[in-house]
Amino acid sequence: MSEIIRNIPPVLRIYHDLKYLKEYKHNIDKYRESGDMINERKNILDATISWGGNLVKVFDVDLTVIGKENLPTEGPVVYVSNHQGYADIPIWCAVLDTVQFGFLAKNNLNSVPTYGKWIRRIRSVMIERDEPREALKAISRGIDLINEGFSLLVFPEGTRARGPVMGEFKKGALKLATKPEVPIIPLSIEGTYHIYEETGVFTKGKSVKVMIHPQIETKGLDRKQEKLLNDEVYNIIKEGHDKLLEMSK
Repeated sequence: MSEIIRNIPPVLRIYHDLKYLKEYKHNIDKYRESGDMINERKNILDATISWGGNLVKVFDVDLTVIGKENLPTEGPVVYVSNHQGYADIPIWCAVLDTVQFGFLAKNNLNSVPTYGKWIRRIRSVMIERDEPREALKAISRGIDLINEGFSLLVFPEGTRARGPVMGEFKKGALKLATKPEVPIIPLSIEGTYHIYEETGVFTKGKSVKVMIHPQIETKGLDRKQEKLLNDEVYNIIKEGHDKLLEMSK
């Protein structure tokens, strides 16, 4: 019960900050309805940067960014990241500030008041991981979005590690990049689990380190190369994560 009580103020603040995205909601909806995807993407990017950057300040995160020069200058791309905690989402929103992106996100986020609507509005794809057919449909919807010029970020572990040990990557997520033949940008993140998962209470003043790796081209891959891609991306992210973990000691 004490953890619930202690989490009330930070959770209220997170929801309070979502209200500031109303100024972007009108434009995002307007440009979507008119078919102006360029301005829709611009307003989504502005919204995610604003939301993520503000939460980094609110929680007084000591954020270190390595490899910012590897950010894409244009999309679409597929970002692929390890997944430690809830804070991964606002951290990446703050850091990835060059092209619009949504998330391949668990379907249960739909039921979260306000946040569920917001994550759908930024062109995220909701996935039911325990239902293979539904998961395939979600991947297909994501590919359609990418073909329209929208970028996505995926956490192939499928769930939060809640600590410094990376889980295995589930198969299939990288089809988001290989089918439409768009670049993959591997991302490593370390320290976000200290913000919530470590204690079950949202905590300020924690150190988070991220690394943005050079992009991997997916054009013209044969079947053998495509099969090896999952391990290649995993190894890049893990090597980067291990370096960040060593820096944190």
